[in-house]
Amino acid sequence: MADKPSPDVEACLLSHLNSRGEVPDSRSYASSLGVSHKELEDVIKSLSAFRIVESTDVTKETWVLTEEAKGYVANGSPEAQLVAVIPPEGASKDVLKEKLGSVFDIGMKTAAKNKWIGFEKGNKDLVLRKVDNIKDELQEQLKRLESGESASDKVIDDLKRRKLIMKEKSIWYALKKGPQFVAKRKKLATDVTQEHLRSGDWKEIEFKDYNFGAQGQPIAVGYVQPLLEVREAIENIFLQMGFSEMPTNNFVESSFWNFDALFQPQQHPARDSHDTFFLEAPAATKQLPEDYLEKVKEVHQSGGYGSKGYGYDWKREEAEKNLLRTHTTAVSTRMLYKLAQEKPFAPKRYYSIDRVFRNEAVDRTHLAEFHQIEGLICDYGLTLGDLIGVLEDFFSSLGMSKLRFKPAYNPYTEPSMEIFSYHDGLKKWVEVGNSGMFRPEMLLPMGLPEGVNVIAWGLSLERPTMILYGIDNIRDLFGPKVDFNLIKSNPLCRLGL
Repeated sequence: MADKPSPDVEACLLSHLNSRGEVPDSRSYASSLGVSHKELEDVIKSLSAFRIVESTDVTKETWVLTEEAKGYVANGSPEAQLVAVIPPEGASKDVLKEKLGSVFDIGMKTAAKNKWIGFEKGNKDLVLRKVDNIKDELQEQLKRLESGESASDKVIDDLKRRKLIMKEKSIWYALKKGPQFVAKRKKLATDVTQEHLRSGDWKEIEFKDYNFGAQGQPIAVGYVQPLLEVREAIENIFLQMGFSEMPTNNFVESSFWNFDALFQPQQHPARDSHDTFFLEAPAATKQLPEDYLEKVKEVHQSGGYGSKGYGYDWKREEAEKNLLRTHTTAVSTRMLYKLAQEKPFAPKRYYSIDRVFRNEAVDRTHLAEFHQIEGLICDYGLTLGDLIGVLEDFFSSLGMSKLRFKPAYNPYTEPSMEIFSYHDGLKKWVEVGNSGMFRPEMLLPMGLPEGVNVIAWGLSLERPTMILYGIDNIRDLFGPKVDFNLIKSNPLCRLGL
């Protein structure tokens, strides 16, 4: 038998409204057409958009049967099913459970409560039937609800307790003619085709209005990684403050420039392989400024410039070891040495932002490879007060106004301070950098004049980026676990500017 063709839902609805003026219940009307309510709903929305029909939402909450309850409507309640399978001579619980399956326990409890079943004296395993006929009230209650009849509060409460019904929100529509009502809607053209031009019927065709408020297709564009966004902003801050960028193209550095020239002793824990990545090839640097190297050796071994030194046997082979630089202060050391060779002395402001490497355990706030920001000012008569003032100006430009300073120790700065900023995401103070004034044992061997001081500070690029973007795990910002959707959806960070 051939399937009945689907009706033209729109044509039927418009004809019905034209003759009768309204449709009080879209559900009933969909049933009369033999179509789903969803199919009729799509037509209603289309006609409403052109004001051909007016629709009013009708909302009602009704009780509907659960899947378990629908099974009871078809097969009877568990207690009725139990009584029906008990023979006149009775049956064991195991036999009944095998026949009834999952409804056995529920049926036993309710049937015993209704006194429909009993047990043989001295044999609680044998179930006996105590009634000949029963009235399955539960099945009848469920059938009435399914057909749309109402039920008493007591019945509803009982069915809810047994989890046989649940509330469902139903939405349908009441329809009437709209201000632009027509018995038959003309199909609006969207484009002028060759056929329209050839036949000339474009003159009579009605065209669909352009929706100039509609959004276009999203443009495929690149997105700025938060680290690069903050890096560029920090570079602009340095430039606005009158700083010049230092060359940072050497990832591989000698221990001399990374440690020794900074007055850091050769037995310092930071020079251990547990903290630093040393190179196997090339393992050493042979080309070092000899005069300067001798002065560094002397100040380490015997002191000088008002210092006692460290009093140990300084070894050149330790200074020649190559490593992945642990901080960009190695670059600062080279630049200060170069500045000391220029006569006459001229004050300078330098900055750098580049990658450094530490042999550290990776966690939510630490990586073995990260970016360091460094700034320094070299001039006569600089003090710790100058350093604090510069740091407050620098960090406030980053939008980080909650700062704390804590006394610290560094081999190459005295006095030294750790810099902390409050992280709203982590709800605690987070260390964001280190700072201090370079020691005379570092500066004077280079050849800088007496009275010249250097204030400097360093911080990671990742930490302030995490604070500014509200990211609490550094691995979400840099490395293989970065979520590109996070980069796309992040708002542009204004850095307090």
